[in-house]
Amino acid sequence: MLNNVRFLFLVLIVVLSRNRSIAMVQSFNGKAILTLASILRRPSLIVPHVQVSDISELNYNVLKKYVDAVVFDKDNTLTAPYENIVHKDAMKGLQSALEVFGSDRVAILSNSAGTLDDPKYDDAIEIEKAMGIQVIRHDEKKPGGLNEVLNHFNTEEGDNNITDPARICVIGDRLLTDVVFGNLYGMLSVHTLPLCKGDENVKDNKIASSVRSVENKILYSNWFGGRWLQSSKKNSHKYWPGEEESPLVIVLTAETNNEEEEESNKEN
Repeated sequence: MLNNVRFLFLVLIVVLSRNRSIAMVQSFNGKAILTLASILRRPSLIVPHVQVSDISELNYNVLKKYVDAVVFDKDNTLTAPYENIVHKDAMKGLQSALEVFGSDRVAILSNSAGTLDDPKYDDAIEIEKAMGIQVIRHDEKKPGGLNEVLNHFNTEEGDNNITDPARICVIGDRLLTDVVFGNLYGMLSVHTLPLCKGDENVKDNKIASSVRSVENKILYSNWFGGRWLQSSKKNSHKYWPGEEESPLVIVLTAETNNEEEEESNKEN
């Protein structure tokens, strides 16, 4: 069983390596490729603590009991790819995160904006102006960049500094970058499905999209390897006791959906 799962990750290594020369800057991620060696030894690194359809399904009030800061991926987590407008399905969740944690404890960690691929951090600055959320500057792409994340949330005065990565929640749509990043360093990891499909997703990086599709099939498809991975979940979090004891996922009912539709109609 374990060998079959490892074989699929070896396939991913080949795909990533072959696409290196033709990939756009966000597609090639040397840190992710190097980390695949760790995943081959510990496949459970790709298994998130929490799985949601979008970030609005998270209960941020409960989350605040266990972590002090939230780090979001951007494309297909908060916005459509390469857009700077918060997607309608992510708007409620982002607003809740900002209200509960405060703007100084919510940030974006992207593998494009805020990296060395972003000359003078022009994209990061534009995102901050458009979305009102800080973008973390980091030289090493996810699943690297822990020091930059900790430095971002820590002040020179030392008030309420975050020194324990387990006090941070990382949320994103990529298993090999966002989820592995969180799990490697003991953060609380949340995996969200991509926000956009079809025409909404037309700007998405084709190579990144293909790799994401393979990642999700490995974990979520109804095959023995995926079922084994999820059943053998070993990424217990340092502070959060688990979904059964302290649910983080909001269960939407028909009544809840009707209330949301009424609110949306009023706004329109």
